[in-house]
Amino acid sequence: MNPTLTHPHEHKHEANGSEPRNFADETYEAAMKAATAVRAEVQDLSFYYGDMQALKGINLKLKDRCVTALIGASGCGKSTLLRCFNRMHDLYPGSRYEGSIVLQPDGKNLVHPKTDPLWVRLNVGMVFQKPNPFPKSIYENVASGLKIRGITQKGLLDHQVEKALKNAALWEEVKERLHKPALSLSGGQQQRLCIARALAVEPSILLLDEPTSALDPIATARIEELIRSLEGVMTVLMVTHNMQQARRISDFTAYMHMGELVEFGATEPLFTAPNEQQTADYIQGRFG
Repeated sequence: MNPTLTHPHEHKHEANGSEPRNFADETYEAAMKAATAVRAEVQDLSFYYGDMQALKGINLKLKDRCVTALIGASGCGKSTLLRCFNRMHDLYPGSRYEGSIVLQPDGKNLVHPKTDPLWVRLNVGMVFQKPNPFPKSIYENVASGLKIRGITQKGLLDHQVEKALKNAALWEEVKERLHKPALSLSGGQQQRLCIARALAVEPSILLLDEPTSALDPIATARIEELIRSLEGVMTVLMVTHNMQQARRISDFTAYMHMGELVEFGATEPLFTAPNEQQTADYIQGRFG
């Protein structure tokens, strides 16, 4: 299936009617017009668990420094697609990719057998549904990826750890206890720590697999605020079951059904005037 493309035709505002939030003072339409660079392009991607085909000929251009949400009913393939970007499926025998995910400007196919999965995971960070900090200190959690990259100089490590924690809106809460166990943090703080850990190595893309589904409303709001702060700075691909969340914080949305990409485009017009009836039915709660 070739997905329908929904194009931006309205300004995107916060639910409370405030000024458009994307890219500082720019309007949503101006931001979308500027967002011409593509960070990654999915080309005719199919994926198989053994003999079972889970993704069917996906084509998708991931815009640079924008937040893209993947929505759809359970089992539609959105998490499967997300995990293709950093080769998580390689951990299970019998998995197989067809097609490509080309990372720009490197021009590397992330799912090519000759592309080193370690290189992929250092360039495509991932945060999972449930917080999974390492059983180490807060500091060591954030520094772990940096050390894998060969950074050992303490001053540089300290700087990068502080920068990542600030970017994850966690620094002020933990700066006096960096060497305390990460598992002593609250659930929401642990999830922000995992985001800091992913951001520390300055990946090309940050993947978020339902990052707030296990959190309370207050922690969820903090994570959403953090994701919004990354717009214009980081390319984010996010899976969510919460359509209101997708509408609040994403620039682009892709709707998937039964392993196919049905429609993709700017978030607000996709929610208000989708081109596909199937998209409208899902958004309006007629199924899923």
